[in-house]
Amino acid sequence: MFWYEDEIQRLENERAALTYKPATLFYGSSSIRLWASMADDFRDLKPVNLGFGGSTLAGCVWYFERVMKGFEPDRIIFYAGDNDLGDGRHPEEVFIFFQQFAERVKKRFGSIPCYFIALKPSMARRAIIDQFRYTNEIISAEIKNNHPDWRWVDVFTVMLNAEGKPIDDYYVADGLHLSKQGYQLWAKIINQALNTN
Repeated sequence: MFWYEDEIQRLENERAALTYKPATLFYGSSSIRLWASMADDFRDLKPVNLGFGGSTLAGCVWYFERVMKGFEPDRIIFYAGDNDLGDGRHPEEVFIFFQQFAERVKKRFGSIPCYFIALKPSMARRAIIDQFRYTNEIISAEIKNNHPDWRWVDVFTVMLNAEGKPIDDYYVADGLHLSKQGYQLWAKIINQALNTN
C-alpha cells in the first residue's frame, strides 16, 4: 500500500489546514477525489473530500485510521471497489473488504448514517461489467440484511442506456472517470438518498 503514501500525506496536510468542522466525509477513490463541485453540490452538509487517486477498497481499509484521525462526522459517503475489480480482484474479495470497512466505521464512529455508492458501469471496464453487477448485488444484500446504519445508493442502473451499456455523456474521454454530467447525476441521486433517510 506504500504507493498511496503521497496521497495520504496530502489528505493529512489538507486536514490540518481545514477552517471548519466537516459534517460529511466523502471517502474513496478518484471518483471522489476528482469531484470538483462537491462543496457546492452538498453545501448544507459541510463536506470534506477524502478521496485518494487510484485507491482500492482494500486501500481505504488499510488507511482508514490515518485518514479519519480527528474527524467526528454526522455521516460518511463512500465509493470504492471499482479499482479492486480493475486490478483483477474477485467480487468476493471486494465484499470482504466492505465488511472490514463497515467494522472499522462502527468501531471508530459508532452508529452514524453511512452511504455506499454502487460501483459504476464504465466503458473502460465494460469487459468485466458482470463482475461489477455481481459485486453490487452481494454488497447491497449485505447492507440490507446486516448493516442498519448503511444505505445503498444505486448509481449503476441509471448510468446504463436501454441496451445495458454505459452512457458516454457521464464520462470523460478516458471512459473511466466522471464528467460534469456524471457528477451532476451522482449529486442528484445522493441528495435523494440523504433526504429519504
